[in-house]
Amino acid sequence: MTHACYLLLLLALLALVVEPGPRLRIPARIRRRLRRSRSHGPGASAAARARQLRTPAVRVADRLGIPTQRGSEANRWEAGAEGERRTARRLAELEAEGWTVLHDRALPGSRANLDHLAVSWSGVVFVVDTKRWSAYDGDIAVRDGRLFHGDRDVTDRLNGVRHERTAVAKALGHRFRVVAVVVVDGPACDGWPLLLDGIHIVPATEACHRLRALARTRPAYDGDVVGRAVRDLFPPYGQRGPR
Repeated sequence: MTHACYLLLLLALLALVVEPGPRLRIPARIRRRLRRSRSHGPGASAAARARQLRTPAVRVADRLGIPTQRGSEANRWEAGAEGERRTARRLAELEAEGWTVLHDRALPGSRANLDHLAVSWSGVVFVVDTKRWSAYDGDIAVRDGRLFHGDRDVTDRLNGVRHERTAVAKALGHRFRVVAVVVVDGPACDGWPLLLDGIHIVPATEACHRLRALARTRPAYDGDVVGRAVRDLFPPYGQRGPR
């Protein structure tokens, strides 16, 4: 590396750690509120992981236009967080209809998080996982019992939501119907509704429509009762207890 590159790195690092002028003092009450807003809500844990990856050295590289593995990973986590926030805005439509809709919840006994949980008026529990994938890589399709994003086999990307569905059903004592839904934000779904291994795969724009259709079930349970049980069993990820 040339002396000029070292100098640029040093200047960029100084720009990160040296603050010109006096620091703005923010009241403690507002600081606490800001911390809570960053640690709770849709996409919070994904955004936190992105911040963890984007160390001062990575931010220096970003400013200089130097690609790094950690920077690329942080970008993917940030995109995932934004995808979860977009899904949350869509699911707010169901919440207005009386559904219980929760975001970024802890899975008991695990470090994993649940992107979204939705409980219908009929007591069906939906484990909703957001996948924000690039539309430029092709459509989502099921072929020969496998899930494809364009030409790439992404079947293994369903392992997480498959495990979450099983864990949620177990935590609820297998008393209620638990359905796994993958919301695809970005590419189109070829021939939807798609179903693979009991997992429903839907385009983001049709998420609410599909959840309503899947909620029509018998026997029905009191959605409010099931919603309270889900809320108690799966706390916000930032408030999770020890494994």
